[in-house]
Amino acid sequence: MKKLIVPKKYNNKKLNKFLKDSIPNLSDNLFYKTLRKKDIKINGKRVSQNIDVFENDEILVYISDDLLEKSIKLDIVYEDDNILLINKPVNIEVVGKQSLTEVIHKQYSNCGFLPMPCHRLDRNTSGLILYAKNQDALNILLDKFKNHEIEKHYLALVYGIPKEKHKKMEAYLFKDSQKSLVYISDIFKKGYSKIITSYTLLEAYSDNTSLLDVEIETGKTHQIRAHLAHIGLPIVGDGKYRYK
Repeated sequence: MKKLIVPKKYNNKKLNKFLKDSIPNLSDNLFYKTLRKKDIKINGKRVSQNIDVFENDEILVYISDDLLEKSIKLDIVYEDDNILLINKPVNIEVVGKQSLTEVIHKQYSNCGFLPMPCHRLDRNTSGLILYAKNQDALNILLDKFKNHEIEKHYLALVYGIPKEKHKKMEAYLFKDSQKSLVYISDIFKKGYSKIITSYTLLEAYSDNTSLLDVEIETGKTHQIRAHLAHIGLPIVGDGKYRYK
């Protein structure tokens, strides 16, 4: 059984949205199965529908931890004595509880040094994550990432087709932690940090979408998603950032 209290940012949001964000590996199928069994209580009352929740609601969820365990087979792209390169799937964090790093630590538990990630990707982003397998390798790789000696490229399918095939953009980003959102400004404002995002058009499609190769010189929260949406090229399937 899990006991949860609804925070302010989920006030008047749907129950499934709050629970999926709060309980790792809770699938849609498991959520609705739990609803049908009336194994969810809100303020002491059992519910069977995906209703709205409100700030300070107390929610009890009767789901076995076994059902939430996610079996992940590591997709190892490359490995040697110093590094481990993993293709991270979607819907899993790089670090934290039930994360990719936790899975790796379990599988490499007999090693003298537990592999450590040198960078991160968002939960809903798939791609390559580089792990160091010893302290010397970790120090070297962190330094190279810090000095931009290692390039990171992101593939983004976006709505719209950019007029310029390649562009380097500078703007300013503000992170609102309470709303879990960031805001982009073309001019400096108090509390905003400078960001640099570059894209190259790889393909343009007949349905008014395009595939971009994106690079970032500054690694701020939601930088790619928010910056592309700010210029009218929101990422397909991203419900958080749209046209301004």
